[in-house]
Amino acid sequence: MELATFTDRLDDELDTDAYADVDASANGLQVGSPEADLSHAAFAVDAAEATIESAAEADADVLVCHHGLSWGGIERVTGRQYGRIAPLIDNDIALYVSHLPLDGHQELGNAAGIADLLALDRRVPFGSMGPVTIGQQGRLAEPTGVDEVASRLEAELEGVEDVQRLAFGPETVDRVAIVTGSGTDWLDEAVDAGADLLITGEGKQQVYHQAREAGINVLLAGHYATETVGVKSLQALADDWGLSTSYHPHPTGL
Repeated sequence: MELATFTDRLDDELDTDAYADVDASANGLQVGSPEADLSHAAFAVDAAEATIESAAEADADVLVCHHGLSWGGIERVTGRQYGRIAPLIDNDIALYVSHLPLDGHQELGNAAGIADLLALDRRVPFGSMGPVTIGQQGRLAEPTGVDEVASRLEAELEGVEDVQRLAFGPETVDRVAIVTGSGTDWLDEAVDAGADLLITGEGKQQVYHQAREAGINVLLAGHYATETVGVKSLQALADDWGLSTSYHPHPTGL
């Protein structure tokens, strides 16, 4: 498969253009020649030296990541940027990135993947960001204790051992809102939507009092951990397209 065909398919599936005006990430192909031949695609959460080296060991032709290298432009290829870009070029590995488009996709996205883990139904988009959304909300099959929901996440998500709990809402929850990564800015939207629980990755200090005063539960399951599910969904999609693939975990614990 030609790299351009692969990236065009991903852009179409993820509706990449819809997020162009709201996402600091330069989504799509960040490094590489569109005319290159592609047979093996590697997948990882972060485009870092560790994952790039791992992709090179797998003889990958492209690395697909959630967090890429260009956030509003690259002025100089020195230091850390050089340390990441050089091995891509040296090993002839292209880099494709999907940040907010992968957060917001209602079937393949990060929030959708967590909703799958919890078997949420009656799902609708959540997490407004301009004209798009970056999360999902839904309802559990039956009211469930906050600790049980946290235990499910600890058992199913890669790279998290202890989900931090801010248990300021009902002891049992039904309506769940999800924005992965750093999503506590959407706490008020979760309250307005009638959610009993907001699930995200990492929190800001002020969310403690905000959640306490609003009477809502918050689970912080780790930025990395909550954003592993989207790239794994893209890997499964590439498998369906007949490509050889590999997944390259590098948990941060954060």
